[in-house]
Amino acid sequence: MKRTAKAQWNGSGFGGSGTLSTQSGVFDGQPYSIKLRFENEDGKLGTNPEELIAAAHAGCYAMALSVELEKAGFTAETLKVDATLSLDQSDTGWDITKIALKLEAKVPEVSDEEFDKLANGAKAGCPVSKVLNCEITLDYTLN
Repeated sequence: MKRTAKAQWNGSGFGGSGTLSTQSGVFDGQPYSIKLRFENEDGKLGTNPEELIAAAHAGCYAMALSVELEKAGFTAETLKVDATLSLDQSDTGWDITKIALKLEAKVPEVSDEEFDKLANGAKAGCPVSKVLNCEITLDYTLN
């Protein structure tokens, strides 16, 4: 499987802007820029690469955990995942230093011990987790 995305950038680094588009069409000409990335705290004027990575990680993790649960004989009623990405400036530039996954799960009949094993296994095995070179934490509540 291959998926594609396109970026177009116009102008200078700090004063320019661009658009992002995805193969699925979910993003089609979505605006992004340095200003939107670092000066628009609520993020409502456009997206940025870090937001997209966080969304991809949350979605991938939820799907991976669902599959692990199913293989173990359980079906989740709900898996709500928040992913908070930390982008920090260092001496060498900007680095993604951490992604904190926060999960609210409703899974009937699974023990705490079994769920912990499956939840952490999915965190390690999720393809997006594997590609990231940063600390990944998981905090969860099981109802």
